[in-house]
Amino acid sequence: MRVYKTSSGILIETENNFFLHQEDWDQFINNDELLNKLKQITATSAPIREAVELIKNSVMAPIGNQELWACGVTYLRSKVGRQEESKSAGGGDFYARVYEAERPEVFFKSTAHRVVGHKEKVRIRKDSTWDVPEPELTLVVTSSGKIIGYTVGNDMSSRSIEGENPLYLPQAKTYDGCASIGPCIYLTDQPLDKNTSIHLEIFRNNQSIFQDSIAISQMKRTTEELASFVFRECTFPYGCLIMTGTGIVPPGSFTLQSGDEIRIKIDNIGTLINAVN
Repeated sequence: MRVYKTSSGILIETENNFFLHQEDWDQFINNDELLNKLKQITATSAPIREAVELIKNSVMAPIGNQELWACGVTYLRSKVGRQEESKSAGGGDFYARVYEAERPEVFFKSTAHRVVGHKEKVRIRKDSTWDVPEPELTLVVTSSGKIIGYTVGNDMSSRSIEGENPLYLPQAKTYDGCASIGPCIYLTDQPLDKNTSIHLEIFRNNQSIFQDSIAISQMKRTTEELASFVFRECTFPYGCLIMTGTGIVPPGSFTLQSGDEIRIKIDNIGTLINAVN
């Protein structure tokens, strides 16, 4: 089951489609039993007759008062990429250590103010010379710490700033338009198939210039493990979203440019599309 936050309510997508008008997003999403609640609603309500595609044109990023957090160095390719970008600054060994450590790298990414949704524009920093998208499976977690769903995330990163010094990570990661999530939240009470793949494709002037994919089975840590560390000493009254790291790293010769289009697809969840401002 998929749910979409729209400007006029919440779209529930199953074999049929249902719409909840004037629903408070924060209360709606922060529900350990949300999937069961929606099963009951869809079993007793009439499907909508409106054109679903028209409703989807008003889709918003599925975030309200939730914080967006992120995890790093959860895939081997990410570890290698971070070592490469920071070796001249002497920071490469940090990433090898955190990849093997019990404690993962977790960091605050953004509030809703700096997050954009499907078909909106992400940004690259004006003071950065090397910028990449990071396609990530993103967890939807309630205030109790329960993972209730998943969405597609793009953790925009300024690799030139991040590689200059590991202490510059907040500047490389958090700025206006630094993240995109959506288009929907995939609700399930079953673990995601380990063969679920994340796909990234980047277009420039309508031509594909980069594409790659990776299975979530390549993630070194479990989603439950990552969520538990985020919640270890933090409370989230509205729940939170957690990006789980990337296993797709474009080569050092690649950097995003204004006008590029980023497409991130995760099997069974959806495709997130953003242009670069």
